[in-house]
Amino acid sequence: MKRVIDLVISLTLLVFLLPLIICIALLIRFKLGSPVIFKQKRPGKDGIPFYIYKFRTMNDQRDSNGKLLPDHFRLTKFGNFLRKYSLDELTQLLNVVKGELSLVGPRPLLMDYLPLYSMEQRRRHNVKPGITGWAQVNGRNLLSWDEKFKLDIWYVDNQNIWLDLKILILTLKQVFNTEGVQSKDYVTMPDFTGSKADEGM
Repeated sequence: MKRVIDLVISLTLLVFLLPLIICIALLIRFKLGSPVIFKQKRPGKDGIPFYIYKFRTMNDQRDSNGKLLPDHFRLTKFGNFLRKYSLDELTQLLNVVKGELSLVGPRPLLMDYLPLYSMEQRRRHNVKPGITGWAQVNGRNLLSWDEKFKLDIWYVDNQNIWLDLKILILTLKQVFNTEGVQSKDYVTMPDFTGSKADEGM
């Protein structure tokens, strides 16, 4: 049933939002250049990697040695606008259609984080990751990593169709409120380096 709902909603949104998606792609090509879509390897269900799609929000500015500048230097006003209203994530509907993402589930993080998880934190990969999730509607990037993981595990243990619908409705509300997109001192979140509370687990 969850897969059916994912397909029906994602395909409907892709058709309905196609003019907007094309418009965003053209603006990115004009303002930021190519490629328009940023893809990155992320862990899916059971930690199996896949490529997630996002609209590009940063430029390619580099230092004198040719190294990319930190994110907060490369994030443009236009890119920040896309992130503020989660428009950069519209392309992830393609990941849902392909079956790599669900509409609702723990957000897929970086592959580098996999060896840093405690046994409890690894349970977030027992389900398919999602475009939005329980952590995203309960603080998003204002939460600490430990708080996020606890909410992710709570979702894994309590997931059902009605909870998913509740999260989708809360997500729409949050997008328009634009709350929690950035943590206090970072473009999104500081890197996860492991949880002290879980050392030795």
